[in-house]
Amino acid sequence: MGSTLDMQHRIDLDSPRWDQSTFAGRLRHFFWMTDPRTALVSTSRLYEARDLVLKYKAGQEPPGTTEEEVWYAKKLYTSAFHPDSGELQNVIGRMSFQVPGGMLLTGCMLQFYKTNSAVVFWQWMNQSFNALVNYTNRNAESDLTTKKIMVAYVSATTCALVTALGLKGTLARRAPPMVQRFVPFVAVASANVVNIPLMRQSELTDGIAVFDENGNKITESRYAAVKGISQVVASRIVMAAPGMTLLPFLMEYLEKFQWMQRMKAFHAPLQVLLCGAFLTFMTPTACALFPQRCSITTDKLSILDGNKLSAIRSKYGPNTPKILYFNKGL
Repeated sequence: MGSTLDMQHRIDLDSPRWDQSTFAGRLRHFFWMTDPRTALVSTSRLYEARDLVLKYKAGQEPPGTTEEEVWYAKKLYTSAFHPDSGELQNVIGRMSFQVPGGMLLTGCMLQFYKTNSAVVFWQWMNQSFNALVNYTNRNAESDLTTKKIMVAYVSATTCALVTALGLKGTLARRAPPMVQRFVPFVAVASANVVNIPLMRQSELTDGIAVFDENGNKITESRYAAVKGISQVVASRIVMAAPGMTLLPFLMEYLEKFQWMQRMKAFHAPLQVLLCGAFLTFMTPTACALFPQRCSITTDKLSILDGNKLSAIRSKYGPNTPKILYFNKGL
């Protein structure tokens, strides 16, 4: 148990626990936030955590509440509720579910790559999972209709399948088996480039809300959407890369041993576990590459939001904020 809180020592729960201006601070934050164990916490416990956070912010927490209890409540609240809307996220779409969900799908994609039916099934499963994650972690200010969701989902799944099956067909005739093991990663990377922008297409067409340093909404910006989505795409590819590019070499090496050749049923569970080991570290690392509270200089609005830049300068004059901030999503 931590020390009991007093009114002289108040935690700023609107700010992350660690400095987000440095990679090390963001890494600690995302290790904390993507902890897979929080995905197992019951819904009632999550709402209790939310209530404690809200009560603490209002200075109405129960007597005897400790600092560690507040921070743990904040951890649960941050891991499960959307930062923009405050809504409880579906458990599969939370970043805390990336390790258990991603390890199963990635391991199976890497293991079952030899037949077209296996490629189709696991790529479809992976893109279904990705679509749900992308929807769950979108910028909640954007409008996303069911039609747009289905277009994004079908487009990304089609891209992944065309890439995987096309490469598989080409490489099966010309490339050694080792090279064929990399087809799933190329398909996943290609699909991410399609899936995320399409799932968040309304942000690209309408812009996302940008704020000054005090949290006052200034306008909507398409440039901010492009920057945020580009960073999310890069993060997702980095998240998958080590496991999907290093594991083929490791499995190729291990499968040369006689004991591995005798235990073929063990290959898939082993790949799943190894993917989990990679993702345990790569999920927070990839999320930490870029600040969650992303920023742009106001002048950058001239690239895609020229009319809005003129309106801002007319409204604020010499007090026009130089830096604007927005939630890039995850």
